[in-house]
Amino acid sequence: MGQSESVETPEPGDLIEISRGFYQHWAVYIGDGLVVHFAAPPEVTAAAASSLMSIAAMKAVVKKEKLIDVVGTNDWKVNNDLDEKYEPHQTDIIVKEALQLVGEEQRYDIVTWNCEHLAKMLRYGKAESLQVRKAEDVMVAGGVAVVGLGMLALVGALSGGSKREDNSDSDGDSDSYGYGYCNDDSDSD
Repeated sequence: MGQSESVETPEPGDLIEISRGFYQHWAVYIGDGLVVHFAAPPEVTAAAASSLMSIAAMKAVVKKEKLIDVVGTNDWKVNNDLDEKYEPHQTDIIVKEALQLVGEEQRYDIVTWNCEHLAKMLRYGKAESLQVRKAEDVMVAGGVAVVGLGMLALVGALSGGSKREDNSDSDGDSDSYGYGYCNDDSDSD
């Protein structure tokens, strides 16, 4: 598989979003084909080095590397998505602050301090991660759905849902608990 390319040409201070399948890795472009980003700490073997390894280690190192090396064969784009919400710092300040962090080992928390938080903190002075927010929204929506289904099951159980049959066995114990679950053979699209 060949090197990934983008139709965009990044400018110093731009945020680079790299698609890694089920998540996005973020970096700050500093010019001359280089980015600053979070990477797995040195004790993680090169074969396993990725943002996912930073999760397990709960720490990451700020590195300066070639954009093409960080991107590999993944798709990437310039994504300064919060420019309309926040005033970006001046380019020279973004680059200077990014370079000052290079080599620094920092805590890594997928929810509160990940590569997107770092990149957006450098550009905007605000640590935000929209992919974390989206994941939280999905989890909340999933939780609401589960609670909703649970409530339906509870209502069905309390109302009896269907006519209860007497399924007492020979010793008088009931084998049917009458939860009222229905067996709907219709298609549910």
